[in-house]
Amino acid sequence: MSRWWRPAVWAPAAVALLVLAAAWQLLASHLVARGQTYLLPLPGDVLAALAGSPQTYLSDAWTTLSTALLGVALGGVLAAVLAVVLSEVPLLARAVLPLAVVLNTTPVVAFAPALVVAFGFGRTPKVLVTAVVVFFPVLVTLLQGLRAAPPDALMVLRSLRASRAEVLWRLRLPSALPSLFTALRVVLPLSVVGAVVAEFVAAGSSSGLGTLITTSAASYQLAPVYAAIIVLAVMGVALLGAVVAVERRVLARYAPGRR
Repeated sequence: MSRWWRPAVWAPAAVALLVLAAAWQLLASHLVARGQTYLLPLPGDVLAALAGSPQTYLSDAWTTLSTALLGVALGGVLAAVLAVVLSEVPLLARAVLPLAVVLNTTPVVAFAPALVVAFGFGRTPKVLVTAVVVFFPVLVTLLQGLRAAPPDALMVLRSLRASRAEVLWRLRLPSALPSLFTALRVVLPLSVVGAVVAEFVAAGSSSGLGTLITTSAASYQLAPVYAAIIVLAVMGVALLGAVVAVERRVLARYAPGRR
């Protein structure tokens, strides 16, 4: 039996969700009784919004998810390539890493309007915003993993006159696999946030959960807003679960001693 199906694993989370739903119901009912329906929708209204137009939520979820995954692919590949280069050229690393820190400390919302102006309201600026969100965590985490290769194994390869490419392929990359998956566990849910932020800024977008939230909030329809938030939460959990499942299989095969 998979560990995820064991009661000790899922029962605490299920209880926490039930408590949260009960508290939500009590608070929303109290606000409705006071006539403040504009503050928090009832859970039943949110479920009704989801059940009333599932195709809309699925379509918008796919738009946001595909944008997030494209951003992860772009930002992750660029960060991985740069991490490999910086691990081989320490002098370049000392020059580039401070610039990467500056990029990371700049709020992503500051980049989004400029990218929308440059590339329009299509998918390109949203993917670029997501790539910016993903880039720094992957770069730093993977660079640390590449530098953390076992010294004894490194000494053995060098004594055998292994080339730098062979050391990278046979030792540094396998040693960095746990770090890569650590980065993915962070950036995949974060990429969804980046995609939604980009959809918020690109007000001319016609689809996406961020657009759905913006348009629904503008017309004071809170049930669709909370329904979209729930879909985003489920999406983030699903992405995290997928990474964990792939990580176990990959590390079991290529880095069994580093799980």
